[in-house]
This record gives sequence, C-alpha cells and structure tokens, in this order.
Amino acid sequence: MTPQDIQAALEAIIYAADEPATLEQIARALGVEKTEARAALDLLVAAYQTEDRGIEVRKVAHGWKFYTKPQHHDVVRKFIKSLQPPLRLTMPALETLAVIAYKQPATVPEINEIRGVNVGGVIKTLLEKHLITTAGRKPVIGRPILYRTSRQFLMRFGLSDLEELPSLKEFEQLAQAALGSDEGIAPIEPDDASATTAEAAASATTTVSGESTSEDSEAARAASAGATSSDQS
Repeated sequence: MTPQDIQAALEAIIYAADEPATLEQIARALGVEKTEARAALDLLVAAYQTEDRGIEVRKVAHGWKFYTKPQHHDVVRKFIKSLQPPLRLTMPALETLAVIAYKQPATVPEINEIRGVNVGGVIKTLLEKHLITTAGRKPVIGRPILYRTSRQFLMRFGLSDLEELPSLKEFEQLAQAALGSDEGIAPIEPDDASATTAEAAASATTTVSGESTSEDSEAARAASAGATSSDQS
C-alpha cells in the first residue's frame, strides 16, 4: 500500500468505527507496523486541522475518533436536538458523577459521606446512562461495590484518559458543554443537602492518583459553590 492508500484506508476505519479505534487495531487492520500507522495518523490529524474542515480526528479513550470542531458545536447541537432528546442529568447526578470522577474507584458509602445524601438512586441512573461502571469490590467488611467512570464518560466529555480531567472548578462548565449547556441539566428543587454537599466536596480533594493539594481544595470549593448556586436557580 502506498502512503496515500494507507491514509485513505485509515480515514475509512476511523469513520466506520463505533468506538475510538486504537493504534493496535488500526495497525492490525492495515497490516502495517505501529510506527507506520502512527505516522499516517499524524498526517490525517493534520489534514483535518485546516479551517475548511468541519470535523477533526481527536484522540479520546485511548483511540482515535471523528469529532465536530468546537466552533460548530452550537449548530450541530441544534441539529442533534431535532433528532432525539438530549442526555439529561439532574444537578445531584452531575455532582455524584464529579465525585466518582475525581475519587475513583469509590463506593456508595464513600460517595454518600462526601455528598451528605443517599446516592443509591443516582448511581442507578448513571449506570443506566453508561457514564459509570463497576470496578470490583473493596476489600473491607461487607465488600461494597466500587464504581469508576466508563469509556462512554471519556467519549461524552471528549477526554483521551483520566489524566486530562480538568480542575473541579472547570468540571461543571465542561459538563454543561458536553450535555448541551444548561438545557442538558434537568432542574430540581433546592434542598438542605446543597450546603452539606458543598462543604463535603471542598474536603474531598482526592485526585485520580490519590494525591491531594491545596490547589485541588480551592478548586473543589469553587466548583461546589457553582454547583450550589445552580441548584438554587
């Protein structure tokens, strides 16, 4: 295969794939070495970076997939909304998803303690929407189930891996963009748990790697304040 043939076939593979195509899958399908496949990927990514292209090839969830460019998100969002209802999450569900994302893997009792409310129903909703998945059981008394974010979570939020998670302060803005701005967040009635959630999230500074920093604490307080104000709006 010529370099042009490889790039054309690569474009077809990524277009046809339901899930992000990994480098190993691409190299095997093309019958070439990974280095050659990666070189073709770099050329394809560059080709779609020009201003006259409405889509781009982006690395997400350890693979490559076509995505619309940010400047076209509004018009694409309007088109998608005309086809099917958007994914809607209540603010409690969004807050619970944030706790899992930044503390994973986490058990329901741990999430309950951080949020100050019972999240059993919310966990079920997040599982049904495939935003989280189980990650075994914690080796403690009762062996509670551990939960972590799913590959669908990475795809929905446009992340290559968990290391690309933004600060807690930025998470709500990212979520609103991924779910369709404010319209993607279902309204709820304010409750007394909001203040408790804000205080708990401010102290939940555990990152994906399990380390804590003062910057994380500040980001958590800022994000929690934003989430609380959204609850009360």
